[in-house]
Amino acid sequence: MRKILFLLLCIPFIVTAQTKQITLDDIYRKSTFRAENVPGFNSMKDGRYYTELDNSGNLLKKNFVTGETVATLISKDDIKDEKGNVLSLRDYEWSDDEAKLLLFVNREFIYRHSSKAIVYAYNIATKKVNKIDSGKIMHATYSPDNSKVAFVKNNNLYFKNLATNKTTQITKDGKWNFIINGNCDWVYEEEFGFTRAFQWSPKSNYLAYYRFDETKVPTYAFAVYDSLYPTQYTYKYPKAGEVNSEIEIHIYDTKTAANIKADIGKEKDIYIPRIAWTKDNSKLAVTWLNRLQNDMRFLSADATTGKTSIFYEEKNKYYVDVVNINFLNDGKHFLINSDKDGFNQLYLESINGNEEKQLTKGKFDIANIEGVDEINKKVYFIAAYHSPLTKDFCSVDLDGNNFKLMDERIGSHNVRFNADFTFYTDDYSTITKPSNISIFDINGKVIRTLKDNSKLAKTIADYGFANAEFIKIPTSKGEILNGWMLKPTNFDATKKYPVLFCNYGGPGSQQVSDRWGVVNTWQQMLAQKGYIIVSVDNTGTGFRGEEFKKKTYLQLGKFEIEDQIDAAKYLGTLPYIDAKRIGHWGWSFGGFMSSLAITKGADVFKAAIAVAPVTSWRFYDNIYTERYMRTPQENAKGYDDNSPLNFTNKIKGKFLIIHGTADDNVHFQNSVMMIDKMINNNIEFESGYYPNKNHGIRGGNTSYHLYNKMTNFILNNL
Repeated sequence: MRKILFLLLCIPFIVTAQTKQITLDDIYRKSTFRAENVPGFNSMKDGRYYTELDNSGNLLKKNFVTGETVATLISKDDIKDEKGNVLSLRDYEWSDDEAKLLLFVNREFIYRHSSKAIVYAYNIATKKVNKIDSGKIMHATYSPDNSKVAFVKNNNLYFKNLATNKTTQITKDGKWNFIINGNCDWVYEEEFGFTRAFQWSPKSNYLAYYRFDETKVPTYAFAVYDSLYPTQYTYKYPKAGEVNSEIEIHIYDTKTAANIKADIGKEKDIYIPRIAWTKDNSKLAVTWLNRLQNDMRFLSADATTGKTSIFYEEKNKYYVDVVNINFLNDGKHFLINSDKDGFNQLYLESINGNEEKQLTKGKFDIANIEGVDEINKKVYFIAAYHSPLTKDFCSVDLDGNNFKLMDERIGSHNVRFNADFTFYTDDYSTITKPSNISIFDINGKVIRTLKDNSKLAKTIADYGFANAEFIKIPTSKGEILNGWMLKPTNFDATKKYPVLFCNYGGPGSQQVSDRWGVVNTWQQMLAQKGYIIVSVDNTGTGFRGEEFKKKTYLQLGKFEIEDQIDAAKYLGTLPYIDAKRIGHWGWSFGGFMSSLAITKGADVFKAAIAVAPVTSWRFYDNIYTERYMRTPQENAKGYDDNSPLNFTNKIKGKFLIIHGTADDNVHFQNSVMMIDKMINNNIEFESGYYPNKNHGIRGGNTSYHLYNKMTNFILNNL
């Protein structure tokens, strides 16, 4: 489920006199409040330069220090298809040598991450265009030596030799809903966050790939209302406690056509959430994870024999978070981040398994590793160092010394380095300041600003956006929760205001953060209409250490909704809040929370909106659900004691439940069963369904209609 959808339309605020009213038309049709970014930005191998697309669509080579255009690498009319049509540069990927690129045309999304497209290879020097395949293909990827392109078509893996123009089919057993080669099945894509299931070896002579046998996985189907007789879309979806795909890892030799299977053990009911080549061209690292997800091992697989050995293992009494392995060029060490010390910290490990060094230590969580400068022996990373609310740019030496805060500015940093770690870009923002994207030298000196979003800052000033403020919420258990509150611009402390909680609340997620976008423009519009908007990160959310995050283990929903109820009760004691007019809104996991708010929290919440909610974890996929709940067979009480389905008889307030009928992620079944329970208990409710829309419920006029419906519900019921 992974942080789904609570980032929708995230664009906030600067306080000034209100001069214009925010409208749904501004937000969902005109894109009035869209932030600027840097299209086509790519740091080049020569660390002095980067690429950027200009407004006309030309790809420029620019100097990091001066910003001057050194060359026009590709003019907007340079690349043409076989019919002479000019191909846009808005969707492309570089080869490793930066002499070629892959251009993706008419990209068609399949699920959340996966897509297929017509793909062309383009050689900048010769201006030669090579169509990779006649049809739409998936995951087109250059080999490291830039001589070949691997891709997936119809569940089979291929590669094309660009010099000879010969295409080799590696697998031939691919079949929809049975066998997948080189691409993820649905649940891997959604829960392990990747979809290309193959990797080139460093010397381009091996292709390691996944083979999924999903024959025994139960099938899920939904109607697509596209004709007189609706089409049935059918795919494999393993719900909690159900059978998974059987996984194999293969290593194919592109020179000899030898295809060997890596030895991942005899146990079939496992996961392989990552594969990655080590610096040794003959060694593939395979991440092995048991079904309970509390035992993770790194295996080294020999490319010629398939034999494996364990070089790292981590166990946890709750679950282990899957991480990427950062192999160092010395061929002996790798970096990972892990919360095995109670907070997520950096570790330097040896491949022979007999050496470990903890590089960072403290009561803060690391968000991600940004880069490793092995020449100067430094690791750069983002951490919630100042507080759980901030994302701070930090560094530490590879020996664990000289921890350093690279930037003193409080807020959120998103950093990207050039090739030789002499420059970096920092996309910096706070809850009250829009994104500022600037180039810095390695000593933190500002070289240039690429985008300051001054136009957006003026726009939100013209519209009188209010400032959100961070708040602390005490709970009945003696804990303190982080929150933010958005008050109407013309707030009057002598008046009483209705409150809308905007909540996601899922494991490891975060909505209360000091960055631009945590308060969205729809919430600003509601504040203009006289509502106080509140978001509270409950127990189970991220960046407060392992115990806070994993306390919800085996009972998703219990502590989370207790915290939301406590927060509502506390706010109801404040003199400017009308305790009888408190509502709750959420999407996906947040919809689960809103469904609990109107049931278990019926005495506190007057109204709730649940969009695409999980209403029983029995209905959701097994990788996500079992990570936190184990199986329904093992933990039936945990599933049922916190399912909104079992508490619909408690509903007193107004409830709006919304779902897309083609939601491949959180199935429409969840809302249907919730409605069935409410009917059986004679509970009044409102509902909305969006034909043929998936979990995002967008496209065409959909977003406008959806948010108009929710706005009217709030106006009428709070």
